[in-house]
Amino acid sequence: MCSSERRRFLKTAAAGLAFSGSRAVGAAQTAKTLPTVPLGKYRVSRLIAGANPINGFGHSTRRMDQLMVNYFTLERTVEYVLHCEEEGITTWQTSYNPKVDQALRIARDRGSKIQIIILAADTPNAPFDKIVAMKPIGVCHHGSQTDSLMRAGKLDKIHDYVKRVKDAGLLAGVSTHNPDNVARIEDSAWANDFYMTCFYNVTRPGEEIRAKLGDEFLGEPFLMDDPKRMTARVRQVKKTCLGFKILAAGRLCRDKNSVERAFAFAYANIKPGDAAIVGLFPIFNDEVQEDCEFARKYAVTAG
Repeated sequence: MCSSERRRFLKTAAAGLAFSGSRAVGAAQTAKTLPTVPLGKYRVSRLIAGANPINGFGHSTRRMDQLMVNYFTLERTVEYVLHCEEEGITTWQTSYNPKVDQALRIARDRGSKIQIIILAADTPNAPFDKIVAMKPIGVCHHGSQTDSLMRAGKLDKIHDYVKRVKDAGLLAGVSTHNPDNVARIEDSAWANDFYMTCFYNVTRPGEEIRAKLGDEFLGEPFLMDDPKRMTARVRQVKKTCLGFKILAAGRLCRDKNSVERAFAFAYANIKPGDAAIVGLFPIFNDEVQEDCEFARKYAVTAG
């Protein structure tokens, strides 16, 4: 990046930071609504707030990860949750970490009623007792872990986690990037309540990519027809599916029209009882408001 481009970027970024910081946390706003769908005994908005930007998972470059983490201070994370609720989002999907835990406590102290779905697996950095203490409505087995265990033939480890979540009285989900994994679980008749289904199979092993393309990617593979493959599987499943990465981790955010087309495709191709998860990064503009407007426009008539 040349010096003039860097100056323009920093100026724009500073403006975005000033915009976000100017919001009064917890300020009274006119409540808006979004279409909702049932998930177990709960109802969730058809647009669910994601948390990859909050947790620094940009799925592009390490610098983007750092920018996201630096932007989402504890206070901005609280603000994000409250603003999502103002726009009609009822549910937040996130992973466990101390910042998220603390932000949730503060938001709830300020009157937040946000429902949370925790993405986790049986690993040391996702202590189950602390996850349960956050009072989620559900816990979903992490997609990358699912895909890795599936390839290794260790389906029992995933199934055992689903059972553990159910035993805790919570909705149990399984996340995956591979539509074939959804079919395998369905064939096994597990008692999971829902799926998180990635629009892009970014966990394809390198040898599979090489077999398809004769070469491998630098980073994660985002193939154009993957959303069609996953949504075709989603429509075959009776259980609720929560589609994620509908914007290809920002690759479909070239402009507002590009974002709108991605929302239109997502809601037209998942089931009417499904929802979409979108990680929002309002550093340059109010993505929360914009994406909720797209959800209000397309989620109602989907299916």
